[in-house]
Formats: sequence, C-alpha cells, structure tokens
Amino acid sequence: MTEKTKKIIFAIPENDKAKFKVQLQYDSLTQADFFRGVLQAYLNKDNSFMHFISELKSTLGSQSKPQIKKVKKNLQESQTTSKQFALEDDEVENIFDILEKEHPDL
Repeated sequence: MTEKTKKIIFAIPENDKAKFKVQLQYDSLTQADFFRGVLQAYLNKDNSFMHFISELKSTLGSQSKPQIKKVKKNLQESQTTSKQFALEDDEVENIFDILEKEHPDL
C-alpha cells in the first residue's frame, strides 16, 4: 500500500521562478527532487542544512538569539547522545551480516 501524499503550494515572484528553473536545469534536478531533498535534509536534521536554517532564522528574526542558541545546543546534545547509544547504518548492516552467518536458516 502506498503512503498518502499531500501537495505543498506557495507563491514566489515570477522572476524568481524563472531563475529557479534555470538553476535546477543547470544542476540537473527536478523541482520535486529539489524539494524532497530539502525536506529530507530538514527532517533528518542534516548538519549543514541546520546551519543554514539557523542563519535563516537569524536573518528573518523568527527566533531570538537566546532561542537560536538553545535550539543549537539541543541539536548538539541530541547528536552526541545519538552517537553514544545509537548504531550507525553500517553497524546495523554488520550485525545482520553476522546473524546471517551464524543462523543461515533465518
């Protein structure tokens, strides 16, 4: 069964749309690929993307400096905790390889 999807629609100036399309073509990306990539980077809290978001919030004034610092600190603590206790994708793959060797009938 396929996951339900929703459209996200917003308006931008016509000139920006034209520049955007040209840049996408230059980078060999579709609009859908671009926005899905941005969405995944944001949801996965990609370090470089979150740095961009922090700068954007500062530029827009959408959060105060203390709030931005708190969010940044929480993100760093989250990453540290995740590294201490969570397994990376390659580690999970190694565990499955070991299990497969020890129990080939599974």
